[in-house]
Amino acid sequence: MTYRDCILILFFLLTFSSASHAELIVTYPKPQSEHDIRYNDIIELLKLSLEATRETHGSYTLQPSENVMSEKRQFSQLDKGKDISIMWSSTSKELETKFIPIRIPLRKGLLGYRVSLINSDQQEKIDKIKTLADLKVITIGQGIGWGDVAIYKSNGIKVMEAGYDGLFKMVAANRFDLFPRGINEAFVEYQVQISATPGLAIEQNLLIIYPWPYYFFTNKNNAALAEQIEIGLRSIITDGSFDKLFLSYNEESIKKANIVGRRIIRIENSILPDTVPLDDKSLWFDPLIDLK
Repeated sequence: MTYRDCILILFFLLTFSSASHAELIVTYPKPQSEHDIRYNDIIELLKLSLEATRETHGSYTLQPSENVMSEKRQFSQLDKGKDISIMWSSTSKELETKFIPIRIPLRKGLLGYRVSLINSDQQEKIDKIKTLADLKVITIGQGIGWGDVAIYKSNGIKVMEAGYDGLFKMVAANRFDLFPRGINEAFVEYQVQISATPGLAIEQNLLIIYPWPYYFFTNKNNAALAEQIEIGLRSIITDGSFDKLFLSYNEESIKKANIVGRRIIRIENSILPDTVPLDDKSLWFDPLIDLK
């Protein structure tokens, strides 16, 4: 073996060693504002899943994106492979063709159980809403580009879209009638917003339900990250860490919601893919069954 051959072998060994020990950098979307705590649980789940795979996949850095982006912008950048390497969203047929979905519902389907924020003087008016036909008479508020918008519109329900922080002031000012939120969101957001939003209230008697799984998504060219996150999530499901985190964030809100005492209106999710693992009961929380 010549000196040149030895140098080449050493070069390739050093290159391989460096590549095999390169730290994984995972960038997720930066929250919309300092008051935006909607995704703290999901960020913790992401960290837990990466921790669960540290021994098998190596070290990592988990960091927010440099800039705040709307959900539409997040998908655009993820598609380009820029700024973020992972994001989370409700799933749809379209999204599952453009990105790699990790088909584990991050909040066990709880987001599909909707308690609304309203103007405090409107409870009597909302109490008259008993059917889908009644819902079609009023207007609900949703964020710009949120996946829920398509669901409500496909059910014939009028939607007013606005920026997240503005929606609380708008419903309190009667710009629209209902601001439906996931059970896990409504009570926490109310506490954060009430001091700056007089007149805001939690609606007491109505529950809107639709199937609404929330997934992690990666770029189509980042199958390795998607596989690692799925392995990590399944690991923490098995060891109980997933459910422990889920309950730490949601148990109090589930109790406050008085779900079994609410009037239920179910609406269809026309954008739901056939691939949703609805039969795997270990992945879902059904308050109408689990609270009995």
